[in-house]
Amino acid sequence: MEATTLLKKYNIAAPRYTSYPTVPYWENDSFNALAWEERLVAAYNLHKNEGISLYVHLPFCESLCTYCGCNTRITKNHKVELPYVTALLREWEMYCQLLGERPKIKEIHLGGGTPTFFSADHLKHLLQTIAGTMQFGEDTACSFEGHPDNTTIEHLTTLSGLGFKRLSLGIQDFDAKVQFMINRYQTPVQVAEITKLARTMGYQSINFDLIYGLPGQTLQGLVQTISEVIHIKPDRIAFYSYAHVPWIKAGQRHFTEADIPQGDEKFVLYQRGREMLVRAGYEEIGMDHFALSTDALYRAKEEGRLHRNFMGYTDRYTPILLGLGVSSISDCGTAFAQNVKTVESYQQFVNEGLPAVQKGHLLNEEDLCIRKHILNLMCHGNTCFELAVPILIKERLQSMANDGLVHIDDAKVRILPMGKSFLRNVCMAFDHRLWQKQPQAQLFSAAI
Repeated sequence: MEATTLLKKYNIAAPRYTSYPTVPYWENDSFNALAWEERLVAAYNLHKNEGISLYVHLPFCESLCTYCGCNTRITKNHKVELPYVTALLREWEMYCQLLGERPKIKEIHLGGGTPTFFSADHLKHLLQTIAGTMQFGEDTACSFEGHPDNTTIEHLTTLSGLGFKRLSLGIQDFDAKVQFMINRYQTPVQVAEITKLARTMGYQSINFDLIYGLPGQTLQGLVQTISEVIHIKPDRIAFYSYAHVPWIKAGQRHFTEADIPQGDEKFVLYQRGREMLVRAGYEEIGMDHFALSTDALYRAKEEGRLHRNFMGYTDRYTPILLGLGVSSISDCGTAFAQNVKTVESYQQFVNEGLPAVQKGHLLNEEDLCIRKHILNLMCHGNTCFELAVPILIKERLQSMANDGLVHIDDAKVRILPMGKSFLRNVCMAFDHRLWQKQPQAQLFSAAI
């Protein structure tokens, strides 16, 4: 079947599956902070020797990128930095007290917002206090997101000195028209200079974020952007589909659907971008991600160690992920918990010594089983059942099998090369909660 025909058939609203169950299907009525803490402590007592992953959300940005779907706070007032850092450290201390010790950190990521909104000194204070006397060892994967327009030598030097060897730069598109429409500006020269400087300091993995389907984006413009990126040659590239959800993110109302590539036009952007990256030597990793064969993410894929959590794809697995900061999500394997979504509420809770957790989900046995299969599909491209693929899942996948997207054996589902573009659709066949309760309103962005 032709790609355009497949697109028309499968380009439906679909979750990205950063978790299962997906956030709209969390059972918040049966969840509370105490239940979360009990499950976290139980998981930690079982897995403490394996260490934890830590995500720190730094929400502030000086200007609004109108495409953005993240939890952000727009301000030019840098006096907000220290109170927020203080609250983060209080939340971290509360978790340390709950667990009875300072956990060993195997992975830490600073996300946003714009982490480089914060001064290098404030980031140093934050990270040194989190690490304590343990510091971040050679076996800790330390990464941060930076805006090319405000990532300074001081940021790179300070974070490198603390053990950070991975940097992610939000590029999105170099085309001037697109940058105007999404209110995000950086030049290839800026990005190349930051990349070169980071490499001279010993940064081992540099990622660029690119987005296809942005307002005003054309095939010619995207091809030029990807050509510039290939010339700079980052180690990893995240090539995301623009998620148009103006009912959730008001900033996206600055343009209309008439400004956005749709249907076949958007799919051509994806296809051409993917082809260019593969021809340039980038290997496809799971969904939306590409890496050179010299990068740790590629090695993890080849060795069967690739993992996916709320921070995205990672080259290591830890049973526990703690999220610090406004709107951050934590995961202890059997439960999810998300913090409150406003800076003021977050700071008030933790400054009063109270958990900032607002909602979450306690996974049951069925959830755990389905989650395992979706993770296998997302990370390894296949999943196996102990006896046989359940009849219900077979029925849901049959159309995709007929279209050459998946292969179904007695006890195994394997994603075929054409099916990589429709990974979210394949996972939907396993999503029991979604099939039980079809949404009455649009909850998710389109699959492509």
